[in-house]
Formats: sequence, C-alpha cells, structure tokens
Amino acid sequence: MRDMRRRRREQGVREVRLLLPDMRSAEVRARIARQSAALDPADEAEALTWIESVSEFDNPDPSDEQ
Repeated sequence: MRDMRRRRREQGVREVRLLLPDMRSAEVRARIARQSAALDPADEAEALTWIESVSEFDNPDPSDEQ
C-alpha cells in the first residue's frame, strides 16, 4: 500500500477516504426519512432553483458553440 500511495503522489494524485451513512441500516434509513420529512418544501424549491441556475449541464456555455 505504501508503494502504491507513493506512486500516486508522484503522479500528482492523492487518496481521499469518505465515510458515508450505511444505507443498509434500517436505523440510518429511518433517521434520513425523519430529516427529509422535516425539510421546508419552499426552502428546498428555492435551493433547487438556484442549483439549476448555476448548473453547467442545464445552461451550456455559449462560447462552446461554434
């Protein structure tokens, strides 16, 4: 492992580890469901509108067209 990490660093790449909720756990799924149910739909709609307005995929860069 040490050699692999060294080679990757030499290539300008580094390892990143992520800890994610275990979606196999009923307890985790229930907690996420409770948190989702507590969200304010108006606030979420506003956030989604903003995300769509700044998304490169929804608004292609006009300079890319030839």
